[in-house]
Order: sequence, then C-alpha cells, then structure tokens
Amino acid sequence: MGRVRTAVRTGAAAGAAAVAVAAGLPGSAHAAGTAPQPVPTYRAADGAKAVAGKDSTADAPLLEAGGVYKDEIAPGERVYRLVLEKDQSNVYVSAVVRPGPGAKVTGSDGIEVEIMTTAGRSCQGSTGRANFGYDPVPLSAAGVRWGSEDADCAPGGVYYAKVTRTSAKGSDQSPWPVELKVQREPGRSSGGPTAAPGSWASGAPALPGSEAVARTGGTGFNDARALGGGVWRDELRPGQTRFYRVPLDWGQQLGLSAELSAAKLTKEYGSASNGLTVSLYSPYRRLVSYEDASYDGKQAGVTLEKTPPVAYENRFASDAEVKSVAIAGWYYIAVTMGAKAADFTEDATPVPLTLRTDVSGTPAKAPAYAQSLAAAGFGVGAEDRAAAQEGLTAPEAADAARNGSVMRVVAAAGFGTGTLLLLVLGGWILLARRGRGAATAG
Repeated sequence: MGRVRTAVRTGAAAGAAAVAVAAGLPGSAHAAGTAPQPVPTYRAADGAKAVAGKDSTADAPLLEAGGVYKDEIAPGERVYRLVLEKDQSNVYVSAVVRPGPGAKVTGSDGIEVEIMTTAGRSCQGSTGRANFGYDPVPLSAAGVRWGSEDADCAPGGVYYAKVTRTSAKGSDQSPWPVELKVQREPGRSSGGPTAAPGSWASGAPALPGSEAVARTGGTGFNDARALGGGVWRDELRPGQTRFYRVPLDWGQQLGLSAELSAAKLTKEYGSASNGLTVSLYSPYRRLVSYEDASYDGKQAGVTLEKTPPVAYENRFASDAEVKSVAIAGWYYIAVTMGAKAADFTEDATPVPLTLRTDVSGTPAKAPAYAQSLAAAGFGVGAEDRAAAQEGLTAPEAADAARNGSVMRVVAAAGFGTGTLLLLVLGGWILLARRGRGAATAG
C-alpha cells in the first residue's frame, strides 16, 4: 500500500483495516493469513434491463440508444431490433460475454456483433469480433452502424443487431450472461473529413520509470479503475482479470505495458503460454489491440504498440486497429493472469502487477458535432481528467459528484469500496493526503 497520512478518532484504524481486507487491496487479506477468496466476478451494469434475444429477426426485442441490457447467450445467434434515425449518427452495439468460472474455452471460441438491414445485408464495416485465448475471461465485441459512411445503412428505420457466440465442440456449451450496450455518436456538421489520416509516430512507446502508485483494478467495464499517465501497482491471481480505464482526448496517443513479477512457486518448473494477456478496448467496448506472453513464475512483460492519435478520420482507415481509435473518451485496459499459472504458483499469494501508461499529445480541438458529444457519453472533460487523477471508478465518480469531497478522501486512501469505508468509519473523518492523485507506493 502507498503511504497515506490519516487523522481519525481512536479505533478508526481497525475499521480501515477491515475495509482493506474486504476491498482486496494488495497485501491485505493475505497478510492476515486468511485463505484466498474466489476471484471477484464481473460487476454488471446498474439498472440493466432484461431482454430475451431471438434466434431470428421475427419478434426481436428493441434495444434503444443509451440503454444497457442483460440477456443470456448459448452457442449460436441472438437477434435484437434497432430503430435508428436518419441523422448521420453512428450507433455502436457492444456485447460482453461472461463465461462461468472454470468454463472450457479455446482460441476458436468468441463473440461477434453484426449490424444488418431489414434486407439481411451487413452494414459496411459493421462487424466486430473477439476471441478467447485459454481463459474464460469477460470478452467484448461491438458492431457499428456508420451512418455517414455507408449509403445503404444511412436511412432511418429498422435495423438488426445480430450477436453470435461461437463455440468448439469440446468447449463449454452452457448459456452465459451477456451485457448489451447501445451508444450513439451524434452526426457531424458539414465539412468534416472523409478520408483516412496520413502517417503518425508509431512503434514502441516511451514509458515512465517513476515509483509505482497503488491502483486496484475493477472486474469489468462498469467498475474499471481510472488511470492517467504513470506507473501503477496492483496484483493478480491465476485466472483473474483486472480492468482499468484511461481518458484519451482528440489528438492523444496511449502507450502501455504490463509486467508480472516473480511468484511463489510450488514446482521447480512450469509455464503458462498465455500467462499474461493485455487487451485494449475503445470507448464503445470494441477490441483495439492485444498482446500476450508466456509466464513461468519468474517474470513476464508485454508492451502494446502506441495507438494512433485519436482522430475522427481514423474511422475511414482500412486497418481495424486504427479504425477503432476514432473517438475521444475512456479507453479500457484488461489484464489477465492465465489460470494455468495455478499449476506451479501459490494461489494464496497474489503476484505483483506493474502497469506503465503514457498519454502523449496535446489535446486537439474537437470535431464539430451537430449535438453534444459529452451528453452521448463520449469525449473527455474536466471531470474525466479529475477521475483519472483521483483513480476513481465510474461508480465512485458518481458518488463523488453526489457526496462532494468525502469520496475524494476514499480515493486518496486507495480504497475501491467507498460505501463500505463510510459504513465502517461511520461519522469519523478521515483526512488524507497524497501526491499525484493516489497514495505513493512505499
């Protein structure tokens, strides 16, 4: 844990320690000698509406822009209905599947989202797909209706979102929960770019080497921990995925690396071929890029190539990675430690994880949209930069807006469960200070 200065009433320290154990902070429960807890499950979106997708377009349920929905999907297809406006807007439909613990998956298993017309035609460049490695982790894919780039899909009216789960014969065949989110990007004013961008500075990023700051990642997109540029410390257990989010404004690029340190070994030799996997997702939950590396319990690291600068015209590119970095907002990082590492490491002792992030580039002027981009849930504003500085998840940021400075104190202490902390401390006041937006790891 980082160094935090506190002033509390007598007995508050014990309450804070209890919160640290419950929050699963680095070194907390295990230092106390308790047995390892199950890997935390994905935090579903608050207020998600239950729907039941159909296996054909007939009677497909309606998904509305701005809505979040929950369903289940077995291997095969689920179809949902969209009613879209003729306003040059783009609509993104994402699907996050959540296999059960220990579910068997292979590299040919995955999730795909396609946007179709009522004639059954796939909208141009609409299909997004993501595949598993060896681990049953939360996985997201997103389909797109490019309202201004595809004449056949520009008219207003009924469209369909088809979500397909592929599964090999020997893989898990049970239904999995799926979270659906529909996001609408407003149309552009006249005179915007219509061609792919030119070249930019790419390749390996220049990453920071400063002291690490403690930030405990979330379980999924809904509670991902906010990061800015810097060095961040967390921990992972075999089979666990941590989620983080970084605000990228127009014109900015993200450089990223992740390292797993040495583990306590139970066998002299062992290796997990996908022992460390890092995935980067767009603000609409579409996979941008990923890298993985084997892990033998000693050390592993991966570095993702620096993203192109966030630019509206990236959507006209033929490269899928460039096409996905076309809107400012929160970009998501998922880091997984392969479950096979449990065969040769001590699961009761989590492995230190170090993330290095570099956000480069001066924020550029936003494109001219016909409507508010921020109201649609995109873009980067002062509150987003503050959340990254404080290390807040989206739920914590919402609580901070409601409760004022109280949640800033919670974030300063490095806790990811602010409500629980308030319950434990009751009326006590916790005063905290920290440099650079979080407790400095000591």
